[in-house]
Amino acid sequence: MSGASGTAPAPDRPRTGGRLRAWAELLRVSALFSVPGDALAGAAAVGRRPGRGTALAVGASLCLYEAGMALNDWADREEDALDRPHRPIPSGRVAPGAALAAAGALTAAGLALASRAGRPALAVATGLAATVWAYDLHLKHTKLGPAAMASARALDLLLGATATAVPGTPQATLPSAVAAPGRGGETPKAAGPGGRPAATYPRRGAGNAGSARALRSAVPSALVLGAHTYAVTAVSRHEAQGGSSAAPSAALAGVAALGAAVLRARPAPRGSGDVPGSPVKAGVAERLLLPAFTGAYLRTSAVPLLHAALNPSPPLTQRAVGGGIRAMIPLQAALAVRAGAPVNGLAAMGLVPLTRALARKVSPT
Repeated sequence: MSGASGTAPAPDRPRTGGRLRAWAELLRVSALFSVPGDALAGAAAVGRRPGRGTALAVGASLCLYEAGMALNDWADREEDALDRPHRPIPSGRVAPGAALAAAGALTAAGLALASRAGRPALAVATGLAATVWAYDLHLKHTKLGPAAMASARALDLLLGATATAVPGTPQATLPSAVAAPGRGGETPKAAGPGGRPAATYPRRGAGNAGSARALRSAVPSALVLGAHTYAVTAVSRHEAQGGSSAAPSAALAGVAALGAAVLRARPAPRGSGDVPGSPVKAGVAERLLLPAFTGAYLRTSAVPLLHAALNPSPPLTQRAVGGGIRAMIPLQAALAVRAGAPVNGLAAMGLVPLTRALARKVSPT
């Protein structure tokens, strides 16, 4: 018999709010906003303003990222039952079959979105999806785990670069910092990364060769993001038990080296889409924003890593992992500014308040 009101829910049936929170924890939604910056940094690396292809890449990345989160908890359900029984699956708030089905559906959705951006983007997204599934199902607990996760993040940036520069989708290039007259009084076309003419970048009918050029130009940024991901993943392998100061110490050294490398790199010699025709203002913006974003990256990642290195307890190690995830946003922003696209960097940094707000409610680890 129910209570006097006759409307009390059964004690073993979770409320709607409880189910939503369980799925939010399973999918780690507070880490979700660390994803769109990959596509923005990729677009900047190929000298293009974000467009339809970039938006499709963001959607595909979000789906594949969440697929990885759901699959991660499904694969770790027995381990979590011992180490983290409060997680959604071992606590009984999400059924294992539902988590696996969500992973499959999100993967299919991500590949479908990538296919709308062109075959080259679909090829990169397929490699990304394969890496995510291989990591969660097998590689995570091997020595190749950090490398696999680093590869996934690098591929995500390359997905944004390829989708943005996809042939058949006309998009504006970022304007040149110097527009000196050419021979015969002609004005040269806008320069791309490294001062090369924007005409060398993929246009309608450029084919796979254009996509290959886009990938090559985005590789340096992808390697930086991948290196950071490697360091964070190496630390995350100890977040449940703690006890290892070697991993956070090595990650701290790596983060410092990455920050120095980003600062040493000179921004591409072109203006930004936010101030077309005004290369002086764009150059000032880049000189101000690059150290600001790099400093934010170092503060967000290095401070919790230092604490974990001094006291490698599970709470401090988990905090270091969370800081490393959040630090991806200012790193993406710095990479975009370094490529000469301050607007992309500012757009990425605009996601920081959302990430902080959600992190107070749902842990990113």
